[in-house]
Amino acid sequence: MLSSVETGQQSQPGTGARAMTSMGPESGHTILIVEDDPSVSQLMRLYLIQDGHKVLTAEDGITAVETTRREDPSLVLLDLMLPGMSGQDVCTTLRKESNVPIIMVTARVEEDDRLVGLDMGADDYVAKPFSPRELAARVRAVLRRTARDEARDQESGGLLVVDEVSVDLNGRTVKVAGTNVSLTPTEYRLLTYFMESAGRTVSREQIIQSAFGYQFEGFDRTVDTHISNLRRKIEAPEGGMKHLNTVYGVGYRFEYAPSS
Repeated sequence: MLSSVETGQQSQPGTGARAMTSMGPESGHTILIVEDDPSVSQLMRLYLIQDGHKVLTAEDGITAVETTRREDPSLVLLDLMLPGMSGQDVCTTLRKESNVPIIMVTARVEEDDRLVGLDMGADDYVAKPFSPRELAARVRAVLRRTARDEARDQESGGLLVVDEVSVDLNGRTVKVAGTNVSLTPTEYRLLTYFMESAGRTVSREQIIQSAFGYQFEGFDRTVDTHISNLRRKIEAPEGGMKHLNTVYGVGYRFEYAPSS
């Protein structure tokens, strides 16, 4: 199944691509829509093009993985129920290879379904039926956060180090006890925020403002899920040091190892 591309140039016969002109304030970003319903894909595409994005589309999971590897999009909008390869498998595969931001867009609206998506490495979750304006706003928010994080890391440079956890802000890589750890963009943002605030208790409101910048229904559980995933990746096995601790009724605190 070929993916289609919106570029502002007329497609050549036989390429499997269609084109629409777009210029706008967000010009320069490439968004991949993975959706097997043409009407939904078209609606999403129109709003994203209006924002100035270059839009790629894929109708099945295998094409989505191949397109992501080939085109290196700035963000992926991923339906869960896809032919050939499920959205869950697409997300898991991409997370092994890339830290591209992923927003899941699906008709599965139960909270547990949303949390499963976040567990697999998605950065956000939009339920169908959705407002196209809200979806476009979510895309803008994720892209702004990603650009802000990259700019901040380049400006600050150097390393963040708390005991055996280290973050290379230039390379945007994370190591725990010398071993590379793969984090989603949201997990990376949370970790750098916690490490910069090490020793201080931070509230959910502070976490939301710093790491997400907006709220949506069920957000408390979403924050908890992202933090749980981060904790699982960076902390020692049972009996070892637990850096990221819950302060009940208040928030979280990233702790230094106690002095010997």
